Amino acid sequence: MESYSNQPLTKTSISTHYLYPAALFADVRPHLVTTILGTCVAVCLWDRVKAIGGINHYMLPYWNGVGLATPKYGNIAIERLYQKMLKMGCRPETMVAKIFGGKQSDDIGSVFNIGERNATLAFEMMHDYRIEVVAKSVGGPYGRKLQFITNLGEVRMKYVGQSPQNAGK
Repeated sequence: MESYSNQPLTKTSISTHYLYPAALFADVRPHLVTTILGTCVAVCLWDRVKAIGGINHYMLPYWNGVGLATPKYGNIAIERLYQKMLKMGCRPETMVAKIFGGKQSDDIGSVFNIGERNATLAFEMMHDYRIEVVAKSVGGPYGRKLQFITNLGEVRMKYVGQSPQNAGK
């Protein structure tokens, strides 16, 4: 399984985009996309042939059919990102995925296993789409900060919320 890098990015000349929760981003032009995850999950899709990447950031696993079907929900966010990639000329057989987030929750979310359910959904949908997951960092007690370079499919990740004495454990 391909790994991800936790090295900081140096200043680049590509466009930047901050990805908020309940959103997704994909563009044919290179971008550095940054987001911060707790129990939320981000799926990064990258087409190895077209060198096009996209990312989502969802908060809950499933839309229950009430209200708007937004990318707040994993089943909606992943499907919309997948369709957007296809519209930009990407093909399922040349796409790979990287999945991040799904932190264990310390509050009421722990009763519902939101982080675990968010991550499980991502893996299930990638299996259904027949897209190989080449890197992952899910679960555990810490959040994550991601930087995704869309044209390279490269993800830089660092844990957030670690105390200095627990870093690296």
